[in-house]
This record gives sequence, structure tokens and C-alpha cells, in this order.
Amino acid sequence: MDFPTPTQDWNAMTDEEFRRRAADLFGTHVPRHLCHLNRRPRWAEVKDWYMTMSSHGWLVPGWPVEYGGMGLSPAKFLIYVEELERSGAPRVMDQGLMNLGPVLIARGSEAQRRKYLPRILSGEHLWCQGYSEPNAGSDLASLRTEAHLEGDEFVVNGQKIWTSVAFDATHMFALVRTDKTVKKQAGISFLMIDMNQPGVTVRPIRNIAGHEELCEVFLDNVRTPRDCLVGGLNEGWQVAKALLGFERIWSGSPRQSILALLRLERFAKLSGKMDDAGFVDRLTQIKMDVLDSASAYDRFAQIMRTGGSFGFEVSVLKIWATETCQRVTELMVEAAGEAGTLTGDVDLGGEAIDILYPFLECRAFTIYGGSSQVQRNILAKSVLNLPA
Repeated sequence: MDFPTPTQDWNAMTDEEFRRRAADLFGTHVPRHLCHLNRRPRWAEVKDWYMTMSSHGWLVPGWPVEYGGMGLSPAKFLIYVEELERSGAPRVMDQGLMNLGPVLIARGSEAQRRKYLPRILSGEHLWCQGYSEPNAGSDLASLRTEAHLEGDEFVVNGQKIWTSVAFDATHMFALVRTDKTVKKQAGISFLMIDMNQPGVTVRPIRNIAGHEELCEVFLDNVRTPRDCLVGGLNEGWQVAKALLGFERIWSGSPRQSILALLRLERFAKLSGKMDDAGFVDRLTQIKMDVLDSASAYDRFAQIMRTGGSFGFEVSVLKIWATETCQRVTELMVEAAGEAGTLTGDVDLGGEAIDILYPFLECRAFTIYGGSSQVQRNILAKSVLNLPA
């Protein structure tokens, strides 16, 4: 398949001009009824938006131009993300865009890039991530899903869990154990698997907010061709570490805390809490915490803008942002009293506001992408040089 031909050198624009273009495109094309959703939408809901982005050449800002991306510089990439989030755009099926695509560009063969990247851009292939397993979440290297070669195919058996939107995915990229005789990180491989075949079973998991976004996936003698191996045999751990580092950068964004703070301030005005001096004092403290988190993120963003790289200190950012967001939502639930126990919209002064959902949603923030406990262990060992 051929890659689309770029029509614009976005990096030739000034940052201000590019920001205007991004704000205009998102403001014009993001479906109004999907803005600022309190849930992860299904593929059928966001397909048109996905295809609109693809047709305008704005679907993959970070991919190189030769593979159908925008080829944005770090500074332009950050502007793109900021304006996309400001627009309230819904999250699409993005594992192929954000994770698999960059892996194939960096570590895949040219044949793999030619086969899979255009199909991601067209929406023909929708990917989910098969990493976590029961008893192998934060300790991912303990995974037990196995794959062994039979001729020119790998045969895969095992279970994956917390697999986001797997019920809409056509394919999965997964970490599997291909050698049990070496230390656990050394015997893992990175495979791509077609989910439309016998032996693949997907079961949705209802989360604490009552939504079905996560899934468990069972693999029973599932087959995938040997040419679906990315990187070398038993080199999957190196591939996975690159993805996890990228995930922690974006999970350290202050966007969720800022949105939660805006909800909290709206609640305070509608409920009359702004007349309570004690509450206002706590609100001011939490607002300063959010600003501190945003300032820390901006320092990392500046490193990206100048083409720098990150070390283990990125774990600080992830802890800071996610735990700050939790404190914001905890204050709103506490201040709401009995109304903080109700699901769905609550009427306050003639306006509807969902008090409980943000609190429930951000419980997961300190878990995915490496739990806060794991991040602290990383910092203790790799930054502070404390004993293991």
C-alpha cells in the first residue's frame, strides 16, 4: 500500500501560525456531541472523526512525512496535543497511532511498515495493546503468555487483561514469552496478532464508573506468522521500554488536573461553597498544586521542544500529575456531601454537574503506565541510588 503524499510543510510555519491552524481545524471538525465525554467512545461513534483527521493528514502528528505523518517538530507536536485537548476531542482507537506505528517505524522491517502503517491510517486495522496479565501488571516482566514456533508460525497461549477497547480491535500487539530458560526480561518477544481468528476470546470488564472500556483477552492456540515478530526474537523487552517511557510523559500532562480544577471551581460557584472561607483556603492550595504540576510538565515539554531526551526523572512527573488530579476530585466529592455519592448529573442551581465520575475516573491514573509505587521504586534506585 502507498503512503499519502503530504501537502504542507507544517514545520515551516511559526508556532503561533501553526497553533491557529490547529485550533481552527479542531474547532471546525470535532463533532460537538462528542466533546468532553465522560467515557471512552466506541469505534462506531468516532470512526467519522478518525477518518476526517486522516483525510486532512492530521491523524499522526509524530510520524515521519514519508510514512504518511505530519513530521512535526517537538514544539509543533506539543502545540498539536494542547489544541486537540483544548477542543475536547474524543479519544479514538489510538494504540496503532501512538504506540505500534512508532515501534514499526523505529524497529520494524520495511515490509512491515509498508503493510501495516497505511492500514492504520485508513482505519482498516484497529489495534489494542496486549501487555498486562493477571499477576503481571506493574511487574510486566513476569508475564506468562507463551509463544512457540511451529514451522513459519508462532502459536500463542495465555491471557491478557486491562486491554483497552479490545472489543473493537481487529489486531493486538503483544508481549509474549518465547524463552523460559533465561532471566525473565530476556525471554520476551513482541508479536502482532490478528484477533479475527478462532481461539481469541474478548470479555469486557465493567469499571468502577459503570463503563465497559477495559477487557480481558484469552488466547487459545492462536496463530500468527513469523513475519509478525517485531525486532528480533527475545528482544521484546527493549521494544516495550521505549513505549512505556513515552506513555509516562503524556500521563504526566496536567490536562486532567486542570479539567478537574475547572469542574471543582464550577461546582463551588453553583453550590455556594465560595462563601465558605475554609473551603476557599483549601481550593487555593489545590489550585497552587495544579499550577506547580503544570510548571513541572512545562519544563519537560521544553526539553522536548529542543530535541532533548528524558531519564528516570520522568517518573516524578507521572506521580506528581496523577496524584494531584486525585486530590482535586477528592476535594469536590468531600465538599459535595451527600451529592458526592450520586452517579450521573446532579442539579445545582439549575445546572447539571457530574460530581462523582471525575473522582472514579482518576483512580486509574496512578496505576496505568506504571503504578505510583513502581515509579517511586524507580526513583529510589535509579536517581537516589538507594539499595534495591
